This record gives sequence, structure tokens and C-alpha cells, in this order.
Amino acid sequence: MSAGSLPGEARPALGRSALGALMPMHLWLDREGTIRGAGPTLCRMRSGMRLIGRPVFEVFEPRLPADARLPADLVSGAGGRVQLRFRAQPRTLLRGLAVPVTRPGGVFINLSPGISVAAAVADHALTLRDFAPSDPSVDLLYLIEAHAAILAESRSLNQRLAEARAEAEQMAATDPLTGLRNRRAFDTELAALLRRGEDFGLLHVDLDDFKQVNDTLGHAAGDEVLRHVAAVLAQETRGRDLAARVGGDEFMLLLRDCGQPEAVVPVAERILARLDPPLRLGRSEWRVTASIGGTHTLHYTRPEPDKLLRDADHALYASKHAGRARHTLFVPDRDTAQSGSANDRRGKGASLPAPRLQSTLP
Repeated sequence: MSAGSLPGEARPALGRSALGALMPMHLWLDREGTIRGAGPTLCRMRSGMRLIGRPVFEVFEPRLPADARLPADLVSGAGGRVQLRFRAQPRTLLRGLAVPVTRPGGVFINLSPGISVAAAVADHALTLRDFAPSDPSVDLLYLIEAHAAILAESRSLNQRLAEARAEAEQMAATDPLTGLRNRRAFDTELAALLRRGEDFGLLHVDLDDFKQVNDTLGHAAGDEVLRHVAAVLAQETRGRDLAARVGGDEFMLLLRDCGQPEAVVPVAERILARLDPPLRLGRSEWRVTASIGGTHTLHYTRPEPDKLLRDADHALYASKHAGRARHTLFVPDRDTAQSGSANDRRGKGASLPAPRLQSTLP
């Protein structure tokens, strides 16, 4: 009579299905170490291999006890605690307890992935039905799934926050009327280019007699003019350049990869030419012109923001005084700057009557 039993007490007999439900990853080995029984989950994990009838150490590599050679070694090592790893891929590590079987003899081992449950589920496409309800791995699997869900939600939240922050930064650096960069963005980019020691051209664009549009047609028409000018500036600059609205009717351009000061002149000429045709505003046509002043970092031993802006501003007012609707390039150590107008193609410095902002009423 065994310990814990009463005289005449009936011993329950478990059928294969009941045993598989209670311990879906069990192994039953005979005295020689041949697999005589295996749980349904364990068989699924080796779906391309028949387990029954094979030597256990042909299927598994013992990790604890590492020197096991016979089934009895599995029971005697560390109180029956075992670790077995599949020899074939995927080499899942299973942990469990080995106990001797009195009749017909051999060893019974109940296995579980333990802390490797996530890898086992992924490698063998396991589901909750492949685990015993009482298996702690199920709780661990729930925790892993909950942790993964939390991490996924956290990543999603961080992504949304990053996108919202980027959108807020973009909005903070964008002029809401024209879609160009604003003064803040312009100052930041100007400082960054100077800090990196890049050579670039700077153009200051100011509309001529813009106040007449607002006074005659109203601010809605004025806004339309500003959007039109912004579109021209965006189209006549490259992706690496920066076009910004820095005041009511004032715009700044930073022209990167501009190797020579004279390279800013074609840009200014294209802008003046694009602005030259009359613009339809409601029932009226208006000729929108601009004066442009420019400079380049190659004119300075150590270019500084204030100096660049001041010289571009001086060149701009030289264009205004010369008749407007023209561009002027600042040239250091000369009495006069180089200038030209949209209608002047005969050489620099020529002075022609400049077109003014004109209206054509129906």
C-alpha cells in the first residue's frame, strides 16, 4: 500500500484523452528511454516527426541534468527537475518534472515552455488550447500579450505625439496666409546656414505700392496678391532653398548651393518676369511689381545675419530709388550696386522708367 492511500481505496485510471487534456506536453518513457506516450501539444510541436517508438535522446537534448543517459538519470537529477531541448529546429527549450512510473516502469515527464512560452507560441503556432488550464505558462502568456498590447499602444501614442509635435512645429514655422515659411523659420535657417559655414545668396523682395491694392479693392484682394507672389517665389526656387514671408508684403529668399554672387541674378530676373503680367483681381486687372535687393555670403570674410540683412535691405531700397520693379545686387567696396529691371535686358546699371502698380478698370 502506498503512502496517502487507504485500504481498499480505488485508484483512478486516466485514459489517453484525459491525460492529454491535463498534461498536453507529457512524455512517457520506458526503462530503455523509448518514448511510449506523448501529449497532443508535444506531438504538434514535432508535426513532421513520429515521436512514439523513438529514443528520447534522439529527439531531445538533455540540458538538466546535462549528463543524463538513461530515464533514471532524469529522475535522480536535481529532484526530478528536467530541461529538454529539441534537437531539430525550432530548438524549443522545455522545462518540467520527471517522476518514476511503478508499473509498467519507466519515467513520466510533464513539460512546459515556462518563460520561453512566447517563443514557443510563435515557433509552433500554439494556442491556449495547447496548454493545460492550470499551466502557469498560460498566465505568463496573458501577461506577455497584455505587455505587447501596452507596448503597441505606447508606440502608437508616441507616434501620434511625434506627428502632432511635428505638425505643431510646422505650423509654428509657417505663414498661415501664403504657406511659405515665416520670419521665425527664416531666422532659424539663416543662423543654421551661417553656423555650418555654407555659402548662399540672400534676396529681399518687397512689393511696390501694395497699399494701393488694399485701399482700392480691400484686404481680400490684397491677400490674393500675397498668395500669388508666394506661389511665384515657391515655383522659382528649388527644394533646398527657403522662401519666407517676413512681413506684410516683404519676402526673403535663401538660395543654397549658390556658388557665385552673380548666380542670384537669374532668380531675381525670373521672379520679376513672372510678376510682370497683370493679375486678375475680381473685375479688375492689376500689375503687381516688386523691388528686389540681394547679397551673397562670399562678399564677407565672416558673414553675420545683421550685416547680410542690412546690405540686402540697402540693395532693395536702391531698387526702389532707381524706379522700382527691378533688382539690385549688393557689391562691396563699390560706389554703386549692380542693378537691372524686368524690362531691362541691355546690361547692368541701365536706368529705364520702371513700371508702377497700375489698374485697368472695365
